[in-house]
Amino acid sequence: MTEYVYDRYACSKETLKETLEKYGVAIIPYVLTDEECEQMVSEMWDFFEYITQNWEGVKTDKKPIWRHDKSTWREFYKLYPNHAMLIQHWGVGHAQVSWNLRQKDAKGLIVAVGGDGTVHEVASALRGSDIPMGILPFGSGNDYAITQGISRKDIDAAIDVLVNGVDRRCAAWRLEGFPASQAGDYPAPSANQWDGPAQHEGRVVRWVFLESDAGITSAISRAKLYRAKWIKGGKKYTYLGITTIPFWKRRKVWLKLDDAKGEILDFTMFAATTGETFGGGYQVCPGVSPVDEQGSIVYAPRLSRIAMLSLMGPMKKGKHIGKWGITQQKANRIEIKPVDSAGNICERPLPLSTWVQADGEPVIVSPAILEWHTEQLLVRGAKDVDWA
Repeated sequence: MTEYVYDRYACSKETLKETLEKYGVAIIPYVLTDEECEQMVSEMWDFFEYITQNWEGVKTDKKPIWRHDKSTWREFYKLYPNHAMLIQHWGVGHAQVSWNLRQKDAKGLIVAVGGDGTVHEVASALRGSDIPMGILPFGSGNDYAITQGISRKDIDAAIDVLVNGVDRRCAAWRLEGFPASQAGDYPAPSANQWDGPAQHEGRVVRWVFLESDAGITSAISRAKLYRAKWIKGGKKYTYLGITTIPFWKRRKVWLKLDDAKGEILDFTMFAATTGETFGGGYQVCPGVSPVDEQGSIVYAPRLSRIAMLSLMGPMKKGKHIGKWGITQQKANRIEIKPVDSAGNICERPLPLSTWVQADGEPVIVSPAILEWHTEQLLVRGAKDVDWA
């Protein structure tokens, strides 16, 4: 094993908490073999050299990066703040690394350190395997950690769950629809190995481990790509809600649940989740858990803008069901299609798209289908949770 040259981020398992609190990042040496390290370094260089030939999706005049030309390395700084979206889009990110470990029959626990977006990436690669996923929540919302009984504020308690928690098989939604166009710096999605092939031509698949939503909630979530990047936690979504609702453009959709007859709705929102909360603790789907045999959807027909703003307080506490026509219903299959100005149900996206999110990521536009699948992901959560 090559000797590791220690820097300020290096730590042992015993000093992990101290290092994370001090720097926000930690390196535990000697976890990977020399061969694995070399492969990952080579893959990252392949990635940077490939995308920087044309800098697709990046809005500045940049030069290609070459691994053997140090004079080009300063171009790395020009990736920020687009780096995370580029890495996720091109497939060299948390999902790819987790997928590689899975293909090598990795043993033990793989920990997602970050927010719900990081959890989504790691979970996508581990779905269907016997490798448990742990979570250290360091994001804005951290709602999947909330569902699993993992503290967002006490890192000691979160680490204790990694060591002494319980592994449970959790459900997920399979989302298939048309790929969304680029949103801000977030590129249009493409097919990948871990999510599997689509059943309909021209569509892509994403698996949803926390929530999928459409309508005003989706618009609020997408707003974080452009605004309020300096605000953390649930306050971010409250601010975005207040500043997005007055300008949201209404639309009609065709909605079909299971075998029931589809109906055209003057649409405001729907949310299909695996737990009670998203958006940084908003109890959007009360009583839902990731071990339910059936999925659950909350949806609302035409709400006034005043009702949308008034909704935020009750939704924080899960007291919104039954108000203003908001309905919660069990469903294992949800189909949503756009409706044009003439009232026609459309099989292709319209210019005014209805975005359908996957764990807060703007990846799909309708027509789209959501299907509930039990026991998809092995997750290490707290011993005591309300739903287990």
